Amino acid sequence: MRAVSPGERRRFNVEPVSGVSYWFDIDFVGDGIRSHRLDVMAPANTGGPVSPLPVYVYFHGGGWTSGDKASLTKYCATQAADGVVVVNVNYRMAPHFHLGHVLEDANAALAWVNSTIGDFNGDGQRCVLGGDSAGGQIAALMTAATFQPELAEHYSLDPALRLPQLRGLVQHCSIVDFSVFFDKGFVMSLNFIRMLLPHGDGRTAPERHRLREAAHYMSPIEWLDSRCPPVFITTSERDFFYASNMNLIARLKEHGVPVDSLVYGWDSPNTEHTWQQNYRYPESQEVYRRLSSFITTVAA
Repeated sequence: MRAVSPGERRRFNVEPVSGVSYWFDIDFVGDGIRSHRLDVMAPANTGGPVSPLPVYVYFHGGGWTSGDKASLTKYCATQAADGVVVVNVNYRMAPHFHLGHVLEDANAALAWVNSTIGDFNGDGQRCVLGGDSAGGQIAALMTAATFQPELAEHYSLDPALRLPQLRGLVQHCSIVDFSVFFDKGFVMSLNFIRMLLPHGDGRTAPERHRLREAAHYMSPIEWLDSRCPPVFITTSERDFFYASNMNLIARLKEHGVPVDSLVYGWDSPNTEHTWQQNYRYPESQEVYRRLSSFITTVAA
């Protein structure tokens, strides 16, 4: 997976959404690196008291190796315009960092939300987590860690948010079922699992781990159960994680979790993997409308 180019970032974000206040590149760790920056978008205050608003925290995709929050500005601002405080998060990435670092950063961003989002008129007791592709996996694992102590302990996490604060989970073309990596001919190799493991010398090298066991701790579908808040899932038959997302829909329904899904068929040519970033597509605009309704409903 390649990084989003500067030209694509500009194309995704032309004609900025009006009626929204923007705060860019807030350092949520304090070490000055871009991987520890987030953006906040909120409805512009036109005067008078306003009740605290729901909070939508978003993690960008990019196969854990690339991507940046900058390409999601318009996507996030669109939700802010509908009455939500949106937090758009960067994080450290592989191969220089492993999944434990990624989740540590996600948890640090959520700790910042917990302590600071009130300054932006956000209600930290009404949070929805979301992401696309690898970002969806991050959001889903952070959700599961709030009620699965074994998962939190595996990644040495003390979850910054507690389950009652999480009102919903959003998954766009997400990497949620790692069993598909073991399917013959799958588009992504097992090296993606290996690179997310801790690296170092022979004592911590990937060969010390069974890849399927490691994948178990990376795979949200293994951890999301009846305690999971309502979930909004968007995918299409053109998405190479289509089967992964359909498996999650089925599993969540088995657990009795409310699921709102938007699934496009092969006859929708605009719905390649993570099409939701490109607001020009009518399919993307339908995602935004459905997402706004979902957040309004679950965070009421």
